[in-house]
Amino acid sequence: MLQALGLGPAEEAVYTALLARPTASAQELARQTGREQAETDSILLDLVTRGLVAVASEAGRGAPDSADCGDGLQPARYRLTPPSVALAPFLVEQRNTLHRAETAFSMLTEQYRSTAAHPAGSVVEAVVGVEQVAHRFHQLQRGAQRELLVFLVGAPVAVPREDADLSESFALDRGVDFRVVAAKNYLDGPEVVRDVQAAITAGLELRLVDSLPLKMVVSDRERAMVPLDMADSGGEPSAIVVHGSGLVTALVQLFEKEWAEARPLYTTATGVHAEPANDQWPTEGELEVLGLLLAGFSDRRAATQLGISIRTVERRTRRLLDLAGADSRLQLGWHAARAGWL
Repeated sequence: MLQALGLGPAEEAVYTALLARPTASAQELARQTGREQAETDSILLDLVTRGLVAVASEAGRGAPDSADCGDGLQPARYRLTPPSVALAPFLVEQRNTLHRAETAFSMLTEQYRSTAAHPAGSVVEAVVGVEQVAHRFHQLQRGAQRELLVFLVGAPVAVPREDADLSESFALDRGVDFRVVAAKNYLDGPEVVRDVQAAITAGLELRLVDSLPLKMVVSDRERAMVPLDMADSGGEPSAIVVHGSGLVTALVQLFEKEWAEARPLYTTATGVHAEPANDQWPTEGELEVLGLLLAGFSDRRAATQLGISIRTVERRTRRLLDLAGADSRLQLGWHAARAGWL
């Protein structure tokens, strides 16, 4: 926490340890933080110099950097300077730094738009190659201040899922409103399910549709990124980045339309589930098949257990998938749990 105000990890550890007691010696703090005595002495000296820590005013108790060396003097004891006084200048400096950065950002953005070589240069930017596409993707997600709107389709190409998850976490930690519409084929696979469950728990809103026309990410309704067909870029991943314009507005409207028609996903102790596609209820025979399939039975074993043919099991399974609007048995399990079929 204090690293944001300019303290390193070692300094923060000593500062926090001292926060828990009125006064303490360097030896006590070294023992509490698990650091060497010499390192703790150096850290305390630096904190005193910076005005964050003061030497406890106990006359005749030893010099600020003294230790009990058998000469009768007790080790110096330290106390915190009131944080409201000591840390205020650091906070002001951080705010000023941020203000300067925002001013520079605004100036550079306006200069780029005004000096673009072509009229469309400030509206649409083409990026080609894995590194460039991934770099722009992370810029959009990490630069969002208010809202992220995302379409997810199929397997990732330029940005691995684990890297995308880090950007998601960064945005959610900052309180960004994060909404995602995913095509059903994106959720295939147990690892994806775990990642989705963690993201929803962290605050991401996710809805499911049968299919989507494209992948995209829209940041703060001002910038958007849409992948291009790799056949148009020599087989390399490529994308266009669209800046504030009617194109971004159109993409936002497309997102809101798909969002309104999609089914919400939510998490329970058993995984990720979607609202059922309709309110039709399976027959008793179909529920018998469903129970065995979710228990891990193969079609053949389920048929033997129920005394029916494999073709009957397959027919009932297909109808269950249709009722749930699912493409796989994994998705069927999510819908069955949500709809209360079991």
